[in-house]
Amino acid sequence: MTHPLTPALTARKQLIAQRFSLAQSYDEHAFIQQEVCEQLVALVLNPHQASVLEIGAGSGQLTRLLAQTLQSEHWLINELCQTHAQTLQQIIPNATLHIGDAECSPYSDISRLDAGLDYGLGNGLGNGLGKGLGKNHSLIISANAIQWFDSPLGLIAQAAGQLRSEGQLLFSTFTPTHFHELKTLTGQGLHYPSEHDWRAELDKFGFTTHYCAPYRRSLTFATPYEVLRHLKATGVTAIAPTSHPDQDKMAQAPFWNKQRLAEFEQRYREQFATSDGQVTLTYEALLISAQLP
Repeated sequence: MTHPLTPALTARKQLIAQRFSLAQSYDEHAFIQQEVCEQLVALVLNPHQASVLEIGAGSGQLTRLLAQTLQSEHWLINELCQTHAQTLQQIIPNATLHIGDAECSPYSDISRLDAGLDYGLGNGLGNGLGKGLGKNHSLIISANAIQWFDSPLGLIAQAAGQLRSEGQLLFSTFTPTHFHELKTLTGQGLHYPSEHDWRAELDKFGFTTHYCAPYRRSLTFATPYEVLRHLKATGVTAIAPTSHPDQDKMAQAPFWNKQRLAEFEQRYREQFATSDGQVTLTYEALLISAQLP
């Protein structure tokens, strides 16, 4: 069963959704993201869950792993793009899907369901549909999605209000040095909170942090142009400039023209070439596992 979230997407979130909807070969190219999903699943504290909320499920990389490794009485899956709704429903047929911006979901406006639990689901468990992403979850999990939030650190406050006692928050995002090659050359990229920022926010809301560590991988490509093709295939062209995170120049005139591309390729080779003439692109994810008391 699928329910849209309200309010409507902002222009920035619409652009992000559009870019990822166009990344039809995402799973083929997003092998680092797949590795991160596997690392996350290995950090789940309990394979038997009462209620699992996945935020930003995308094409279902993490969802498939969860379906294979966890048992849960209730599943709630959020995804920004309608494009993936059918795929996600097929992976976990009894899951409730909420399509829309998880960051703007009305978390507090939730219907009381049977068994005295605030799941906010609309799958026949109680009278009326919950309007938010629910409460009293035993696991909230998200892979490679939180960095697209307007306020990524806000996830911690939201999760603190959604998890049950001893519930686990488990997610990956990226570090300030993620894609450092691109930031160096273009000055563009998302703003990523540091590991210190995340730990401080978790402490602020009473979480016990069990794991907080980077996962770093450098890929090599034959040319800088192949780097750009890789980014497009994984939806990462939906970036915002680091100096103005609330704006998105990708919605304005195209960033690339023939001259800019030539300059970019030359500078990329000068600064980030390997000994065999290839170029690097560095991923650095941050994996975090925390638990409420």
